[in-house]
Amino acid sequence: MKFFKKTDIIIITAILAVSAAIWAVYGAVNSGNKALKAEIYYYNGLIAVIDMNTGEDKRFSFPQNKNVVFHLDKEGNISFENSDCPDKICIKTGKLNKAGQSAACLPNGFVMKIVPAGGRSPDDVDIR
Repeated sequence: MKFFKKTDIIIITAILAVSAAIWAVYGAVNSGNKALKAEIYYYNGLIAVIDMNTGEDKRFSFPQNKNVVFHLDKEGNISFENSDCPDKICIKTGKLNKAGQSAACLPNGFVMKIVPAGGRSPDDVDIR
């Protein structure tokens, strides 16, 4: 007794091929060099909007908690670089560079969202 029939393999292969094609088209459409900005919130209050396309490397923090350090690199990636929270999940999130991505340092009250610089449209990922 065979586990897979020949038609099962053909159907699975077709589904994987269609899925890969859809994923490639979606990635190509949404990977354009769109202008992005990072919105940084402190306990639900917007405290900063950072332009991610400046082409400069900088580290910064905010007066609300100087121990939480953000890093914006030349390639337009932003991340939590340092934090005094116990588990460091915010740092482990890594670099953010696509609209719709977010990271949070909940013990310190910081949330960072990546949004299109030209404002939101109905086609964007719902991140609010």
